[in-house]
Amino acid sequence: MKIPDTRFKEIIDLLPVYLSIQDQNLTILFANQTFKNDFGDGVGKRCYEVYKSADKKCPNCPVYKTFQDNKIHLSEETIWTLDGKESQMIVYSAPITNKENKIESVMELAVNITKVKAIQKELSSIGQSMAFMSHGIKNILEALQGGSYIIDEGLHDNDLHLVRQGWDVVRNNLLDISVITQNVLYSSKKRTLRFEKVTPGEVLEVAVKFFHHKAASLNIKLTHDFNPKLPAVMVDIFSIRRMFNNLVSNAIEACQKDTAKDSHAITLRADYFNEFQFKFEVEDNGTGMDEHTKKNMFKEFFSTKGTAGTGLGLAVVNQIVKEHHGKLEVESSLGTGSLFRIIFKL
Repeated sequence: MKIPDTRFKEIIDLLPVYLSIQDQNLTILFANQTFKNDFGDGVGKRCYEVYKSADKKCPNCPVYKTFQDNKIHLSEETIWTLDGKESQMIVYSAPITNKENKIESVMELAVNITKVKAIQKELSSIGQSMAFMSHGIKNILEALQGGSYIIDEGLHDNDLHLVRQGWDVVRNNLLDISVITQNVLYSSKKRTLRFEKVTPGEVLEVAVKFFHHKAASLNIKLTHDFNPKLPAVMVDIFSIRRMFNNLVSNAIEACQKDTAKDSHAITLRADYFNEFQFKFEVEDNGTGMDEHTKKNMFKEFFSTKGTAGTGLGLAVVNQIVKEHHGKLEVESSLGTGSLFRIIFKL
């Protein structure tokens, strides 16, 4: 049975790929309906103008290569649809020849793999998260063993002071496991924000109570200061607590690593930023950060702690601030300390 030409065109238009036919100048001679839906008509324009709004061909253009050697070629490209969305594509090119086997034009098929790339990235993130978390927890478990040994020795010798020392080690490391695990869960799973009213002062009080024992056991002064005139604000309380847990945890580690000063302090603040916004601040007088660290600190899996860190803490902080449509400012200098300022709408 012979299929009519109109039916062939209907089938081509229904294909879930971008199909076009191009001449030697890379001018589009034909495009299927799927192509037109996302890029406009395109016929009569050069492919790189339609796909990338560029003024010259792509460096690895498969269509150009096919015209050169009469073979099928493949490339991976980033292109933009009419509505400005960035898409990842696998692009195939194949020659269309005449009876003398000379190329008249080239057919290009572009398959959208954006969702596949997103899944690959997510799987890669989960794998890296698990690897970093396993290293971090391994170090913490070793510290827990050390703390339990001190407790055993204290109980054996009836030395309450030694027992308290061991318990401080155990409690601090249990807190670290909690922070690591929650960061991995937060970064690997999307959740719907639940906005509730809370006063900024309450948020600071919870954060200080959470880290009070750990800071005290390391001789770090942890305080908070807030403007009582600040009104209750709408935030996702779970996320904001997670944000403070990361910032305070990092501040404690920065103070721990700093051996140049005799005393260390961490201050949490909440106050008006202007009449439309308020600010949270976490300031420490620990080691501070160099330029390389400041440039990369919000990237996932970037860590200055080697296998002791997951590289997720500040990435999670940055994500939470963005989810609340806020602004994050950082002031830090090596050897002096750091200040993180988060600005939200009232």
